Amino acid sequence: MRRPARSALALLFCAWALPASAQETAQVLYAQKALICGAEGDETINGAALVFRDGRIEAVGTRGEVEVPEGAVEHDLGDRWIMPGMVDLHSHIAGSGLNDTVFQCNPGLRASANVIPHNDRMKLGMLAGVTTILFIPGSGSNMGGQGVLLKTGPGGYEDALVRFPGSLKIAQGDNPKRWGYGMQRTLMNHHIRVTLRKGQAYARRWEAYERGEGERPERHLHLDIFRELEAKRTQISTHTQYYQVVLASLNILSGEFGFDAYIDHGSFDSWPLSKRAEELGVAAILGPREVLWPRVNTYPKDGRVEGSAWGFQKEGHPRIGFNTDAPVVPQEELPLQSAMGVRYGFDNTHFAAVRGVTIVPAEVAGIDHRIGSLSEGKDADIVVVTGDPSDPRSAVEMVWVEGELAADVRGERGADREGVRQW
Repeated sequence: MRRPARSALALLFCAWALPASAQETAQVLYAQKALICGAEGDETINGAALVFRDGRIEAVGTRGEVEVPEGAVEHDLGDRWIMPGMVDLHSHIAGSGLNDTVFQCNPGLRASANVIPHNDRMKLGMLAGVTTILFIPGSGSNMGGQGVLLKTGPGGYEDALVRFPGSLKIAQGDNPKRWGYGMQRTLMNHHIRVTLRKGQAYARRWEAYERGEGERPERHLHLDIFRELEAKRTQISTHTQYYQVVLASLNILSGEFGFDAYIDHGSFDSWPLSKRAEELGVAAILGPREVLWPRVNTYPKDGRVEGSAWGFQKEGHPRIGFNTDAPVVPQEELPLQSAMGVRYGFDNTHFAAVRGVTIVPAEVAGIDHRIGSLSEGKDADIVVVTGDPSDPRSAVEMVWVEGELAADVRGERGADREGVRQW
């Protein structure tokens, strides 16, 4: 159970800090529609009822069929929709400045050391329905360090923590070329390969020791992340965007070393690599740039404007999500990122754009057992919206984070401000 914050700032969010007895009392939400976003392709329930208690979802189904626990607090949301809290796997707004360019490869650097929980930018993201983010180092070096998965709701670090390490950040492309001596892509790939070889060998020595084979290895804190990668307990989040760079990311990180990795930009002309990415099990988490404008010399498209999500989807890639790279795109505009995907050709007939900010990133990060869908047993991270969240005209009205009401802006609106977002 999350601890209530004791800051006066909590007053901004309409008494989110419920007493323990409220957490232990079942609550029921009745909504016009529930966006389930289930792993098996479940999409919507019309006339929905959802029961949660003690921070977890207990039941979800149609009104009248879901059994309401005795003494439950019932909330009739009228024509509003409910959905899972949104997930952003590329964010830099959860802490203070972090120098990730001391060396070209910094696998031991920890973004968790600079987390400022529930800071103002995280609050804005939460008000837009973003309840989980991956806070990562920047892309100034080839290997920026270790990210951390956090909830955006009120409380301290322990309350916010979902998983550490959340990822190992690797950057390929133009940004690290500016470091020091102006290296090019061949040398960048060399740096990455050398560090991955050291890290994988280190992890395998530890695995052998734990099986009772060989002596205990010497501990190297900066390589411990590779034990998590080798055991498939975390992933590599990759700053990679152009075709050539994305191809190198796919072939090196997943092809050569077999690590779980995902594309964390996928811009420009990268979508023709969809088949290769799918073959290697690499998801496409797209953003902040999502549109390729034609350029006569570089991208001769005969005047056609291409959306990245459209391209990956056209090629049949099954796991497409969206990110903000906040603050490049503000954290609160994650749903707008999915809307941009739809605007430039991404088919949202089956709420793929909504899944791209909920269950897809949750699965990719390996945390879908806790978040990403309105499913029994998962965290009660629930967002009340006025309509389709991938429609920019929709607004978020209420947010629960692990069963605690973290935001309720309904009472802050006048009769003429119904449905107006608060950011």
